[in-house]
Amino acid sequence: MEMATCSFHSSSFTLPNPNSNPRTNLSSPLPLSKQLFGFSLPSSSTAKTTTLKLRTRNPKPFSTHPSIKCSVSEATEAATAERRRKLMRRSDIRNIAIVAHVDHGKTTLVDAMLRQSKVFRDNQFVQERIMDSNDIERERGITILSKNTSITYKDSKINIIDTPGHSDFGGEVERILNMVEGILLVVDSVEGPMPQTRFVLKKALEFGHAVVVVVNKIDRPSARPDFVINSTFELFIELNATDEQCDFQAIYASGIKGKAGLSADNLADDLGPLFESIMRCIPGPAIDKDGSLQMLATNIEYDEHKGRIAIGRLHAGILKKGMDVKVCTSEDSCRFARVSELFVYEKFSRVPAESVEAGDICAVCGINDIQIGETIADKTNGTPLPAIKVEEPTVKMAFSINTSPFVGREGKYVTSRNLRDRLSRELERNLAMKVEDGETADTFIVSGRGTLHITILIENMRREGYEFMVGPPKVINKRVNDKLLEPYEIATVEVPEEHMGAVVELLGKRRGQMFDMQGVGSEGTTFLKYKIPTRGLLGLRNAILTASRGTAILNTIFDSYGPWAGDMSTRDLGSLVAFEGGTSTSYAISSSQERGQLFIGPGVEVYKGQIVGIHQRPGDLSLNVCKKKAATNIRSNKDVTVILDTPLDYSLDDCIEYIQEDELVEVTPSSIRMCKNPKFSKKSNR
Repeated sequence: MEMATCSFHSSSFTLPNPNSNPRTNLSSPLPLSKQLFGFSLPSSSTAKTTTLKLRTRNPKPFSTHPSIKCSVSEATEAATAERRRKLMRRSDIRNIAIVAHVDHGKTTLVDAMLRQSKVFRDNQFVQERIMDSNDIERERGITILSKNTSITYKDSKINIIDTPGHSDFGGEVERILNMVEGILLVVDSVEGPMPQTRFVLKKALEFGHAVVVVVNKIDRPSARPDFVINSTFELFIELNATDEQCDFQAIYASGIKGKAGLSADNLADDLGPLFESIMRCIPGPAIDKDGSLQMLATNIEYDEHKGRIAIGRLHAGILKKGMDVKVCTSEDSCRFARVSELFVYEKFSRVPAESVEAGDICAVCGINDIQIGETIADKTNGTPLPAIKVEEPTVKMAFSINTSPFVGREGKYVTSRNLRDRLSRELERNLAMKVEDGETADTFIVSGRGTLHITILIENMRREGYEFMVGPPKVINKRVNDKLLEPYEIATVEVPEEHMGAVVELLGKRRGQMFDMQGVGSEGTTFLKYKIPTRGLLGLRNAILTASRGTAILNTIFDSYGPWAGDMSTRDLGSLVAFEGGTSTSYAISSSQERGQLFIGPGVEVYKGQIVGIHQRPGDLSLNVCKKKAATNIRSNKDVTVILDTPLDYSLDDCIEYIQEDELVEVTPSSIRMCKNPKFSKKSNR
């Protein structure tokens, strides 16, 4: 495949040597990474710590600007000469994915692209982050599921895929990269490359995709674009990018204002420079138009009327409505089916189509049993495409039926059969998740890429009417050559200087090893990088927020498996446990709140074994929150006014972080409770 890349050096920067010609360096005997920008760089081993001092200049108007040029290496041409006899590139289509770390502004940037492409009417009301259509996405302010849309620019169609930014949903990003030829790597103008930036860029470079770097939020007061560009370039080198990939195009943008430019100091009034960079720097899809039909099902959606809808990019041939096809897996086991309906993405909706040519992204209906990773191929000569591979899960949790006294009060689906069927359906769409049978017939072990990955599944099931119990998260260890290995993650913490000591102490207790510390901008914050066991991250988010008074920002991403780090304590305090069922009273709570912080207020139904608060000392304490004031003659005078503390309001994420080995979270459509695991109490009584 031809690799089209863009000239970074001539677009927005002028370097100290004005006589050097960057284009002539492509034919230099030294690699491009050593001759980049018109002057010699050290070898790649030392280039990682090299800081490039760049200065910007005001570009010409974009419409006449000649600087965005793309190059194709001679080596790539020679290697793909044989394939190019069969393959051709479509110049009227671009398939791109927008990838970035969480909160770096991907979805907001897509909003601006849609508005400026006249996808919506001028008088049409459009909500913010329109691509985040899921209720949970809008509540949490994060993207969970990747979504397709398209825009038209200068008679060309640009298919855009908005991807999740959180590392727990990296499986979504890995799948989507099969559908595109290039990515927009969005980087915050202050934070620079973050852990998820590294992960998605590594995957994109492995696929050989072209990369356009978008320095977003350039209007922030403490923006430092030169530092961000240099850090991104060093990241390319660390990830062993080719010389052509290191020669990336940089665009500076403000997604919320809908402006972009080739210079941080001179933004255009719209996103024209960004659209132009996409058209010139990201190649069209390489297709075999006359070949046998091939389409990889990269995503699955479900419609009540149409059934399962397979979404993917057509790699070869032409797909028509009503066509008989063969559905193949990677093991060459095939079955026959018929395409009942065919859709393409136009603007912000799916539009019916009679036929789709290779290179475009489409949605196919009529194949009710299709799975992600299967190939829709020609009926006679079709062959399967390589299967989609995603990284292994690192965290597991036990799901079981609800065994509390309140079972069946609020949920619609409460049996183990309901639970098994729902988890099986989740596996069809969520490739990064695994489900295994537990110790008993009504227990299932669910493995995912992180606690949030599994928590989102729990929240979805809860809203669908399921009622069940969840155990504490546990890491998935490996044993290699009789040595126990556990997963390690890279944790980055952004914290104000006055709270840095408390955060460093907390991470040290959890076996974290600091390997980088630097100041960030003029806001008085410090940027810490740690390598820490995944075990140490369980329950860490709330602890860090408490230690920093809510000011710290924690981001993590899986790094590798390493030696077992030893025992560690993730919670110092015990729980307050109700030893009697009933309705809580103000009288009982007023005396109980002296023992710690409570989760409940008066008038709440509780049962024996339910966790009602956090003990102020290590170890659990049983108490009665349903005790009523005795109404004898001696006590019949007027009641004493009782002042009650506001109970702690723990979300589902907080509860899952809080519980220990002998505790469970009871999840119902309208309530989230915590309780002691009765199996552990039986063991302790023996």
